[in-house]
Amino acid sequence: MSPVQKLIAVLVMMVVLIAGSAACAWKVQDWRYGKQLAEQAGLHQDDLTAISNAAAAQVLSDQDKRLELEQRLSASDQSHHQDLTNAQKDQARLRDRLATSDLRLSVLLDAADPAGGCSVPASAAAGGVVHGGARARLDPAHAQRIVAITDSGDQALIALAACQAYVREVSRR
Repeated sequence: MSPVQKLIAVLVMMVVLIAGSAACAWKVQDWRYGKQLAEQAGLHQDDLTAISNAAAAQVLSDQDKRLELEQRLSASDQSHHQDLTNAQKDQARLRDRLATSDLRLSVLLDAADPAGGCSVPASAAAGGVVHGGARARLDPAHAQRIVAITDSGDQALIALAACQAYVREVSRR
């Protein structure tokens, strides 16, 4: 073999050795980086699982809080509805007693008023005991209107209390 051919054979051999060692090094790097990527993917998956579990726990907690609030508001609503119903029944009984003359409304007269010259006795009727100064009985129609006004006022106060309780419950959340 000629020296040029020997040189070419050595060069080809060196290129094959260099290429082979580069391929081996490439393969080793591929295995090493593949292992690192697999570890990172596992850690990433663990992080995603932890985040997902935390989000699910937060959703459950929020649902529990919402359910608890709904139950408290429902109980409060029932309580206020019962109060309103009781007030309406009391007002209806009062209206019925006024309508049947079982009850008469009266007002206390100002004794110092010079215009109040009428003398209404302060004595009690047969059905009850009245203490105090002179009183004047109201006309039943006027008494009914007064009861209707107080009924509206009672309903408004109960509704206001219900609204305030609702705001307190919602703001407490």
